[in-house]
Formats: sequence, structure tokens, C-alpha cells
Amino acid sequence: MPGDENKSTVDLTPSDPSWSSASPESRIPSENFIVSTRIPASCVATATTSLRLIELVECEEVKKMSIAIISPGHDRSAWIHALQTHQPDLEVEIWPQIGVPERVELALCWNQPPGSLNHLPNLKLISSFGAGVDHLLNDPHVPAGVPIVRLVDPNLRQSMAEYVQLAALGHFRRFKDYSSQQEMKTWQPLSIPSISEVNVGIMGCGDIGRFVGGKLASIGFRVHGWSRTPQQLDHIVTYSGEKELAKFLGYSNILVCLLPLTAATENILNSKLFDQLPPGAYLINVGRGAHLVEADLLKALTSGQLSGALLDVFRQEPLPTEHPFWQHDNIQITPHIASITNPASAAKQIISNYDRLRQGKEPLNIVSRQLGY
Repeated sequence: MPGDENKSTVDLTPSDPSWSSASPESRIPSENFIVSTRIPASCVATATTSLRLIELVECEEVKKMSIAIISPGHDRSAWIHALQTHQPDLEVEIWPQIGVPERVELALCWNQPPGSLNHLPNLKLISSFGAGVDHLLNDPHVPAGVPIVRLVDPNLRQSMAEYVQLAALGHFRRFKDYSSQQEMKTWQPLSIPSISEVNVGIMGCGDIGRFVGGKLASIGFRVHGWSRTPQQLDHIVTYSGEKELAKFLGYSNILVCLLPLTAATENILNSKLFDQLPPGAYLINVGRGAHLVEADLLKALTSGQLSGALLDVFRQEPLPTEHPFWQHDNIQITPHIASITNPASAAKQIISNYDRLRQGKEPLNIVSRQLGY
């Protein structure tokens, strides 16, 4: 073709007359092979020294793997931009418009439709869009042999710490009471204890829980942490296991749930647990909606065992308009915004796992399906 003179090519024109005299059927390779007397040098060709038989090796560009985003109801254009900023030639496809499912080897998921991963025959890694992975572990159709990873992003920790600090300080400084006074045009200073006398209990001392606990301690709260296994943490009094749960709860004037959702932690925020808190304790649930037995929360608020609750997560999201939480004076609601994954910062970890996958290395932040986190 005109203009192709400078392209590197290999001349495979056979000099043996038997080639031209052979039957057409014997000279036509399969449809996956190139039929040309001059082909790009990047294509691989081998020939016998006598040139009696020329074998053309399939010349096909090495197939690029692609990443699929499976997250119905969300605009993920910012994610595509962030990922391609780190890897400009990266192919990103959005479910359900996945053009070539065979090329997808990494899937990014949030509340994926059950069974949607089964249509990706070469899937090698599944990543959550956040730190939580219960939406993946609770899907019985997720391929059993494919590793699952979660995001561990500094921005996730920071935004969660901001939310919990604001919630704890707002309760401690009695902002809700002052809001009520404003509605009644009442000017009345209210007494509060020293911040060092207020105990904040954190259920779940993983990466985010430890970070949040450190931030709370840095502003003066006395922080206690409870986890499944023993830990030694700076500035946090730690407890572990079922045997130490009651002692931990007894200190928690403000209880923060940051647990992963597993079979062992589902419904853990119930009447039995609330009764072990100091009277008038305050609940902050930023874990998962299924941690909370909703009827037991309403009962504890009515009795005064709990003075209030700030809830960011719910069993059904969005929270139905008829739900009693909306109208309760002592429940504050936010729409699952305590900690939102930032595409620009999280994309780096996703691309790192993408590269590790291509290099045959173990991905970062693998989730234990047995433990649930």
C-alpha cells in the first residue's frame, strides 16, 4: 500500500514452483492465518529450509485484558478517568454493555446483580469498590476460585475519621440539645464533662478502626477497642473475643460500630448488647445495616438505655420513606456517606493489582472468604 514503504516486513514469497502448482485448498490457510507474500516483521513466520512448506504462525496482536465495572445505578465515569489516568491504554467496560467478556480479567464491583460475574469466563480477580466486601461474599454466584480484594485507601480512613469525630464531638458537646433550644428560642448553657472522661468504644479494630481510634484519642477522648483477636494499639485500650466484650461495652459511653459484616457479627447490635452499655449511651453505626436489630434500637431509645443514634447504614438502602427511623427525634440519618471511596486515590491500588495480575504476582489486600474480611 502507498505510504507503507518504511514498515518493517518479511518477504515470504516462495521460490519453489510447487507452491504455485499446488491445489488451491492446500495453499489456503485457516481463517486465523494471514495470507500475504509480505507481512509485518512483528508477525512470526517459520519456513522449511527448502521452502517446500511454509507455515504461517497466527499473527494476532496479543489480546489486552480489560477491566469491567459492575455497579448498577452509579455513574462511574470518574472511575474510568482515574484508571485511565494511571494506565492510558487500559480498556474499561461498564456492565451490562461488555463487548468482549472473554477479555475481562478484573472486575470492580459494588452491589453487583447476582450471577453477573458468571459471564466472564477468564475472570482472575474481583475487587470491591470499598473496604466492605459483604456484597460479594453474600452472592452465592461469585466464582469460588477467583480471589476477592478490598480497597485500602488512605482517603477512606480519613473520611471515616472525620465523620466519627464530628459525630462523637457533636454528641459530647450536646449540639442536638442546643438545636432544640434554638427552635424554642431558649438561651441556656448546658453542662458537659471533660472530654477525657468520655469513653468511646470502637467495635472493629481493622485498618479503618485503628485509624479512627487514633484520631479520637488525639482530640482527648478515652478510646477502647474491641476485635475478634487480641491487639496491642497505641492510645487505645484493647479487648478481644466474646469473653471481653461485656467489659468493653461497660466503658462505652459512645459506641462506634466499624465491624465487617459476617455471620458472627450480623445482628450484633441488639438488646442484649445495648443493656451492657452505660445508661444513656450513644450509638454510631458506620458498619453495615445488618449489624443492627432495628426493633431493639427503638426499644432501647424508648427506655432511655440509649440516648440517641447516628446511623449511616441500613438494611435497605435507600431507606424507605415509611421507615420509623425518619421520624424519630433521637435518630439522625445520613445516606451512607460516612466514607466514600475517592476514585483518584483508589485507582492507584486498582492499577497496582491489575499490573500484579499481569505479572503473575499475588494481589494486594486479599479477603479471606472464611473470615469474611
